[in-house]
Amino acid sequence: MNATHCFTLFNQAIDTYHITDDVDATLTNSHEGIDGLLYHKCWIDTVQWHLEDIIRDPNIDPTEALVIKRRIDKSNQHRTDMVEKIDDWFWNYFGSKNDLTCGKINTESPAWVVDRLSILGLKIFHMQEQVDRNDSDAAHKAKVEEKLGVLLEQKDDLSLAFDQLIEEVMEGKKYMKVYRQMKMYNDESLNPVLYKK
Repeated sequence: MNATHCFTLFNQAIDTYHITDDVDATLTNSHEGIDGLLYHKCWIDTVQWHLEDIIRDPNIDPTEALVIKRRIDKSNQHRTDMVEKIDDWFWNYFGSKNDLTCGKINTESPAWVVDRLSILGLKIFHMQEQVDRNDSDAAHKAKVEEKLGVLLEQKDDLSLAFDQLIEEVMEGKKYMKVYRQMKMYNDESLNPVLYKK
């Protein structure tokens, strides 16, 4: 398990989505185990990325905007649930190597780093689209090429940090703890707007 492997799966999901570039496209995932979870996670992120684009149309019909906003909320919950499934996989993967009595704790669990890597893959893909545009001027191209360079540097740094985290947990230098996100806004017993109805 390393960042390069994650990005291979993320790029597959992003490329497959963009064959149709349709937020209603059906997910087809031939991967199993952790690969299936990683691919599915990036698919969720990719669809949500495009829903976020659509909802920012200044001329969008308010009724359609509300439908999309609800869909984005549902997608955020699905994304969080998927991250927690990936953390469950890491918990089992580390097994007895994950010794909570030694080492140091990381600020994020491995799956939340995976979440950041997935979003970063999307940023790189879409910034590269901007670099490749034929209808933009030289100033726009220079600006997005600079941004792409920063994203690629960030990819290198975050990939290294992820790989080091995995290695350090396996060596007992760090340990992993899982904190569930405990999202309150979708819970009918915790969101006052919902439970007061």
